[in-house]
Amino acid sequence: MLGWGDDYAAAFAALQQPSWYPARIIRETKINFTVIGVGRGDHEVVLSGKLWHDAVNDADLPTVGDWVAVDPGQGDDLPVIRALLPRRNRFSRKAPGRSCAEQVLGCNVDMVVVVTDASEDYNLRRTERYLTLIRKCGARPVVLVNKVDEADEATLARVRAELEAAGAEVYLIAARWRKGYPKFLRRVPKGQTLMVVGSSGVGKSTLVNSLLGGEWLETGQVNAVTGKGRHTTVARELVVLPGGGVLIDNPGIREVQMWTDAATLRAEFADLSALAEQCRFADCSHRRDAGCAIRAALESGELSPERYEHFLNLENEIAELERRSEKRRMTLERVTRREKRHTLRNRDDREEHRRDLHPNRRG
Repeated sequence: MLGWGDDYAAAFAALQQPSWYPARIIRETKINFTVIGVGRGDHEVVLSGKLWHDAVNDADLPTVGDWVAVDPGQGDDLPVIRALLPRRNRFSRKAPGRSCAEQVLGCNVDMVVVVTDASEDYNLRRTERYLTLIRKCGARPVVLVNKVDEADEATLARVRAELEAAGAEVYLIAARWRKGYPKFLRRVPKGQTLMVVGSSGVGKSTLVNSLLGGEWLETGQVNAVTGKGRHTTVARELVVLPGGGVLIDNPGIREVQMWTDAATLRAEFADLSALAEQCRFADCSHRRDAGCAIRAALESGELSPERYEHFLNLENEIAELERRSEKRRMTLERVTRREKRHTLRNRDDREEHRRDLHPNRRG
């Protein structure tokens, strides 16, 4: 139930706290969390101060999809999250803006479903970014191309071919008519956790409603002027599906910034990595360097300009993220060293003061 497994059970038992109980986070706010426990229903909890202070960054804090150990407390006090059980995985992107921080969108996910359409929302480069992040997470990537009843056959064939070439598992659907759904989405198996992501207005809420079998979410309309949809899902939330599966729904995502590394990028662009090994220089930038095999493939037509530019953009983006992360790490190290020196200095001052007060006392 809820995706609970032997690994979580072992981690919980190792805490050796018989009065605590395991629960899964289904919603989070700036103040507290809502969890659901086996046989306990959903209820509000708060985070312990120790977990808050021990977290190195926001990615270490509990979030939707996490399993936690909860202390029921006493009297009218809210139950308290005392421990975060080890995660199987986490699906993350870089936080929007100039920050180099990681934003966790969901944890312990078996499958990530990307919803798009074949018209205004379709963007192959953005979908490739999604696929890179999903594979980094270790979940199963699935792409649903919605509103197929509004697109012509030639467009659908092209979109499907492009997505499949990018390594996606693709299904053409009409969410409002519940057509084209693969079997595993018609009734998500018990214990499986899937996450739904995509832009606003592409039919995410319609899909979620159809999976739940009712009008659980408000569905919005696409603005005819901007071509963008309203954010009909306003907060990340986990819900239990009729078949026993679990779904994590996200607000519409317009910006998919990379949270990955060079190794994952090379895996996503294995064909370009193989070409790069043929470049004359090991530090080839693949732009104007002499003897560049990737540029040669581009000029011969073997490599499309779009895929080439996407590769360079992602490479630059990840390099910038790693540069900022390293700068942040060095800053934290300097702060830590300064705090340690300050602590030692205070300790020495206290020891000197103690000796002044008690000159004949040893130790």
